[in-house]
Amino acid sequence: MPMSSVLRCLWVNCLAAAIAIMSAHLVNASDKLPPELEKLKASLEKYQDPVVAVRDGYFSTLGCVTFATGTMGVHFLNPALIGPEPDPMKPTLLVYEPVGDKLQLVAVEWLIPLATGIKSKPELFGQPFDGPMEGHEPLLPAQLHHYDLHAWIFKPNPLGLFHPVNPDVKCPEGPYTLLEEAPKSVPHHGVQ
Repeated sequence: MPMSSVLRCLWVNCLAAAIAIMSAHLVNASDKLPPELEKLKASLEKYQDPVVAVRDGYFSTLGCVTFATGTMGVHFLNPALIGPEPDPMKPTLLVYEPVGDKLQLVAVEWLIPLATGIKSKPELFGQPFDGPMEGHEPLLPAQLHHYDLHAWIFKPNPLGLFHPVNPDVKCPEGPYTLLEEAPKSVPHHGVQ
């Protein structure tokens, strides 16, 4: 095969690969959240400022939670929103990523302790909650058996919109970064 044919073949293959990569990027970049999650995101925009979250009853747990498989971030819990039924427009927790000297809102989480009397595995947005599981020591006592569901509505998650951790979220090195083990599953009688 003449050299010009080899170069043309390489050029065509490189061009095809570049188009495929650019197309994949454009598809991912244009992906929108489902309408109900877009509505939730819009209602929570004010919490881009964590001080507003504190004023509305969300209190920081201080620690930045990370696992070997990815990171959650810094959780702000609103204890008034804990109950047996999740409210799709009122997540129990806001999740922030420390970036420099600021916190950026990246996700939300609903947490339902078994102690609330919940009778069946909860679901929101067609997505079943994770769990039941032990609490995430040291910020959430192991005895606090619960279900939870994360939604990465402010920062895309390559593992999925509802995956519990996000490999693109980072915790800074320091005493408030907590490397945790995956929580252990616990039985919830009467629930499959």
